[in-house]
Amino acid sequence: MPSQWTLTTQFASHVRDHPDRLVVQGSDRSYTFRQVDTQSAALAAAFAELGIEQGDRVAVNLPNGVEWLVTVLACARLGVTVVPVSPQLNVHELRYQLRHAEASLVVTIERLGAVDFLQRFEDLLVDLPELQYVVTVGDEDLWYDDRIFQYEDLLSSGQGRAIPVVEVDDADDFAVIYTSGSSGKPKGVRLSHRALLENATRAGQVLELSPDDRVLTPVPYFTVFGFSGLLGTITAGATLVVVPEFEAGDVLRLIEAQRVTVLHGVPTMWHLLMREPAFSPARVASLRTGIIAGTDVAEELVQRVRGWCDVLVAYGLTETGPTVTITRFSDTDERRAGSVGRALEGVEVMAVDVVTGLLHGPEAVGEIAVRGPYLMRGYLRMPAETAKVHTPEGFFLTGDLGIIDEEGYVRIVGRRRETIARGGYQVYPREVEDRLRAHPAVDDVCVIGIPHDVLGEQVCACIVPMEGAVITGRDIILFAKDVMAEYKVPDLVRFYDAFPMSGSGKIRRRELARSIALDLSASYT
Repeated sequence: MPSQWTLTTQFASHVRDHPDRLVVQGSDRSYTFRQVDTQSAALAAAFAELGIEQGDRVAVNLPNGVEWLVTVLACARLGVTVVPVSPQLNVHELRYQLRHAEASLVVTIERLGAVDFLQRFEDLLVDLPELQYVVTVGDEDLWYDDRIFQYEDLLSSGQGRAIPVVEVDDADDFAVIYTSGSSGKPKGVRLSHRALLENATRAGQVLELSPDDRVLTPVPYFTVFGFSGLLGTITAGATLVVVPEFEAGDVLRLIEAQRVTVLHGVPTMWHLLMREPAFSPARVASLRTGIIAGTDVAEELVQRVRGWCDVLVAYGLTETGPTVTITRFSDTDERRAGSVGRALEGVEVMAVDVVTGLLHGPEAVGEIAVRGPYLMRGYLRMPAETAKVHTPEGFFLTGDLGIIDEEGYVRIVGRRRETIARGGYQVYPREVEDRLRAHPAVDDVCVIGIPHDVLGEQVCACIVPMEGAVITGRDIILFAKDVMAEYKVPDLVRFYDAFPMSGSGKIRRRELARSIALDLSASYT
């Protein structure tokens, strides 16, 4: 009997109950559950013909689109583990991840922007003995390599062929998702079918997703946030509205044209959407809710977005499947804007004393620790690193500092590794950022620590000003002195048009810190 929490089981139920309902809506094409089911069966049969079998790993190097869903479904049918990779990786990062994952096959876009992936993977085949086949999505005529196939050709060749019967346990690996590597080497996080499918379903239930919803997740599917958004839409039987990449104008037009009801995004996406000159609440009137998550979520941003979309705030990590906590529609306005909510059903959240390592009670700052059914199975081929981030009680240590109140609501105050040690005081960047965002000329802010001979570290505020704003570093310093303790006031202020971002939408703090450290002659004006 097939396990409940597998994508194959979940998708098959929708194919049986409403085969002609739309499951994917693009800007110019749509696909029903029956059509996607037929395509995924054909691709699975073609993969099997190439010798791809249960336990193998297949990498996916695609922008968001129907091919992503078809490929993941084909892998799920065969008991094959999916390895999402970012098309934004440079060749060295890509080689590292594919080699570490020992991927047997990769499905890739042929060309994206200036990158010729067909050529890149042809070169990589020489360096990666485990990589047997490359499947390309695009229009190139392929005739020169018997290990490179076109996606459409495989769909045709697999049509009507039998698929091997595979028993998939929902405790098996469904995906190996690499962490962003913003604080070190990326690690391959092993997540089971149940972890990803049930977690996405529970989050969808909080959002009250239904088959009538049209869900847009412009977050890349290679991130755990984007992947979970895709899975949650499928398990709810809703329609997945797809856009290859986030561009505010395109997303705005798609929301309006396709009557999108649910929108998921990292804070930067919501910021940029509201900054789009053509934006107005009337154009997004179809939206009822969505999730803001993926990185620090400012209270001010939540309040602004809730003026036109009744969003929820969620918190999680790749290692936690991802959602740990989420706000609810029934929460007070204060908790919906100022916290990341309460734990999902079945998840335990505690705080760990950063000095003693002991679990402690509410209302004290500690490292957030999580236990429950959605935790990773471990880091791929890294047992020592896996053990390092777990307590003897089985809690996963997130590295995030937070406060849990007596009713279980969590407030994140910063990353443990990002805490700034200034003159004997501990400064939490998130707290300073939240205060500085209240300045009317500040659109976005990132606070980082810069090494200093006397203080240990200085506090540096990196600011993206509102368009047209006239603001100086001195203005920021004077404002900070009015709203926070003296030791938290930034020593340095730097202005940027935009922050360097990772593919998952997170600010590259280390890159900012390195660039500022190279020029310590910064002034306040």
